[in-house]
Amino acid sequence: MDTLLSLRVFAEVAEQKNFSAVAERLGLSPAMTSKHVKHVEARVGARLLNRNSRNVSLTEAGAQYLQTIRPLLDGLAEAEAQLTADSLSPRGTLRMSMPVWMANPAFARILAAYHHQNPHVTFDVDLSGRKINMVEEGIDLALRVAFKLDEGLIARKLAEVTFQLVAAPAFLDRFGRPKTPEDLINAPMLAYSQVAADGRIKFGGEKGVDLKLRPILVSSNESILHQAAVAGMGFAMLPNWAAQNDVKGGRLETILPETVWPKLPIQAIYADRSYLPAKVRSFLDFLAGPDGLSGVLK
Repeated sequence: MDTLLSLRVFAEVAEQKNFSAVAERLGLSPAMTSKHVKHVEARVGARLLNRNSRNVSLTEAGAQYLQTIRPLLDGLAEAEAQLTADSLSPRGTLRMSMPVWMANPAFARILAAYHHQNPHVTFDVDLSGRKINMVEEGIDLALRVAFKLDEGLIARKLAEVTFQLVAAPAFLDRFGRPKTPEDLINAPMLAYSQVAADGRIKFGGEKGVDLKLRPILVSSNESILHQAAVAGMGFAMLPNWAAQNDVKGGRLETILPETVWPKLPIQAIYADRSYLPAKVRSFLDFLAGPDGLSGVLK
């Protein structure tokens, strides 16, 4: 049996979690697909996949093995392509995880501009905001403003996100419009759990002071915080990018607009491997370039 093909079949099944879909994609029968996976397990002497009639999942050994062989398979695929072309153009599906607030027209234009230049790259984007296992779930790239790195991952800073404190006009009519930062002490806050779950925010730049607001809604999903602010529930610290249309439309007001509110780096998180597929490397370079994030994250 072709061991290299067996490794490719295992990697596809591990990432797609579906024997039938992989069999159809690779032009194999379901039975032969299963034989290839069993061949790999026999070679390594360990069960790599848990499977039953409805579910397929990686074992701990399987996740470790996939993390080791995936960059090798990616590298081999590009090495083979380089034999038939002077230069390798990015291609394949780029699987990404991003914050919910990046689901907006500005970032959609970035995706469209990149795809125009690289038509053989397609996108599969997760916007759930949940904690992910990049290797086990086959995620090529994660974009995060606040992200604690798991072991084996690296980050590349792409730009800075400027935040502003906002609230709905109807809420401010009831609460009052703060004239100084101290007016915000113990004020009701819609808190992003990845940055300010306890309600503490810093104003005045790096040498500024902390303010302690009172969280009344805490979530890792930026969308619910945004919508709750528009609904008049309390103060929210939102990225300028996300809040600007509601501010222009009068649905939100900026609070103490002359105050220096936090700036946080947006980072690209990816597996720590010496080789990056062209689709990942080229998209990273595009995001960091003049037509990427820095042009819209203001």
